[in-house]
Amino acid sequence: MPRTDYDVVIAGGGMVGASLALSLYGHSKGDLRVLVVEGFPLPPVAESGVPAYRPSFDARSTALSFGSQQIYQTLGVWPLLQEHLSTIAKVHVSDRGHFGSVLMTAESQGWEALGYVVENMWLGNVLLNHLRQHSNIEFLSPAKVSAIHVGDGYATLSLQEGENQRDITTQLVAVADGAESGLRNQLGIAATVADYHQLAVIANVATEQPHKGYAYERFTERGPLALLPLVDDGSGQSRSALVWTFPEAMADEVMAWSDEAFLAELQRNFGYRLGRLQKVGQRASFPLQLMQAEEQVRRQVVVMGNAAHSLHPVAGQGFNLALRDADSLSRLLAKAHSERRALGDLNLLQRYLASQEVDQRLTTAFSDQLTGIFSNRQPVLSVVRNLGLLLLDVTPAAKSRFVARAAGIMPGSSAESL
Repeated sequence: MPRTDYDVVIAGGGMVGASLALSLYGHSKGDLRVLVVEGFPLPPVAESGVPAYRPSFDARSTALSFGSQQIYQTLGVWPLLQEHLSTIAKVHVSDRGHFGSVLMTAESQGWEALGYVVENMWLGNVLLNHLRQHSNIEFLSPAKVSAIHVGDGYATLSLQEGENQRDITTQLVAVADGAESGLRNQLGIAATVADYHQLAVIANVATEQPHKGYAYERFTERGPLALLPLVDDGSGQSRSALVWTFPEAMADEVMAWSDEAFLAELQRNFGYRLGRLQKVGQRASFPLQLMQAEEQVRRQVVVMGNAAHSLHPVAGQGFNLALRDADSLSRLLAKAHSERRALGDLNLLQRYLASQEVDQRLTTAFSDQLTGIFSNRQPVLSVVRNLGLLLLDVTPAAKSRFVARAAGIMPGSSAESL
């Protein structure tokens, strides 16, 4: 195979791209030459080896599943990550105005936690700081991959750094530049989009009572809402991260509500499980779609993260699925590299895709069906849905399987017996 500048180039240095680079480094024991190209300036490397933690009430967060914790533990970054994250000990699922509910606990699974909530800034800084201490991982920032040309056993990438442009070669390029991926579009890879005609509103909420590690998933007549436990922001006030979906026709109305009106409507829909809702932070909104790339692998190319599949946030599955994809791909590439096999070989990349096909299909269906079931307010379906919640709550085996699926653990995997 031809000699290239890099073994793998990752186009996109966000949480997925950084996790992929970390996984490639870990599984190859630093033997792969990796370049990460990121459009935004990166924070400086902490001289102490530990990035600064700057608490903010408005910080955006990500829910990490139990399965994701296992991956980061294996890669050696979990001890630092867990210094500033909140543990999900219990998840309460309910349907407003109906009798059905289910309580899922880490204790019943024999786990330390069902999942964790980490601020995006802390997660990103920990990953980047860890990676940039390793000589075999290079970062180019701010810069972008402006073009990809696939050759025989290699790909040539055009890199744009300000006014300067140069070409490099790599065995494999991982496209991880987000759901609106310009590189995916440039390669002519189509995407299938299912529009939910919904709007997600995200914000942090201060509550009268401490969350005690509870996460809440509540289905309302307008759409599902989730409240996830957050670490204290330093003020001593308990915080939870809110994701609330509305019909897209309400977009302007909801974003125009005053903080007082928003909190009052949230209190009416959520109830008083956390006492009075005292403060809401800066709100943001985005339209909801299920997007799936029609191709995830080609010769010398693999599409990752939201560029490959972007899911509804109701079940918190998107980033965790992307992390499992990255872990699976990295293991396969590290083994192939040790055997001196071409990393961009289509047969090899198809093996990766086949290994993740069941996980991707089940996770996508789980998220999509959950959204459909709980967004439909027809009376007959409401009765069936709530009977299902009741049945799930009193059937330990079924509940255990449901929790494992939500935690990103595939049936039969070694993690299932942890």
